[in-house]
Amino acid sequence: MTDKPEGYIPPHQVPILYSVEEIGRTIHRLAIEIKEKLGEDFMIVALLKGSFVFSADLVRALHAVGCAPQIDFMTLASYGKNKTGADNITIQRDLSEEVSGKQVLIVDDILESGRTLQYARNLLLERGATETQICVLMEKPGKRVAEGVDADYVGFVIPDRFVVGYGLDYANYYRELPFIGALD
Repeated sequence: MTDKPEGYIPPHQVPILYSVEEIGRTIHRLAIEIKEKLGEDFMIVALLKGSFVFSADLVRALHAVGCAPQIDFMTLASYGKNKTGADNITIQRDLSEEVSGKQVLIVDDILESGRTLQYARNLLLERGATETQICVLMEKPGKRVAEGVDADYVGFVIPDRFVVGYGLDYANYYRELPFIGALD
């Protein structure tokens, strides 16, 4: 068995911030909003790893409301001098499809500093996307550093808490939780 990170608590003891039902209702609302603005045909670029659960559920909800999006994945990593800073962003896994001439919906788990989403949006526009919009499951407005980065679609606006579950992790633990919990 591996050593657990400092502050680890058993998954069944993680306090629930947003339940499975709340998340489901929110994703359905987002799907309707996205269809109203983007129509039925667009491309989703999901930023991995944290958004993988949210992206899958959002794609199914979009199908249920009549959308037929293409989907591709990108993994970006920010490396800084500490856990909160991001001096530069690198592409760990790039897209396999072209975005040129397409409306692109960038999907991510959480908007905090905005640096990663700003990088992704600028990169996709440089590659010829006709438009980029951003959809996030959660947003922490008080953490924004990058100017001009706003999500077009937001599931939950949350306070500055350390959240896990529903794809979000702490030291690669808790991603499997079907709800969003807080560790602080």
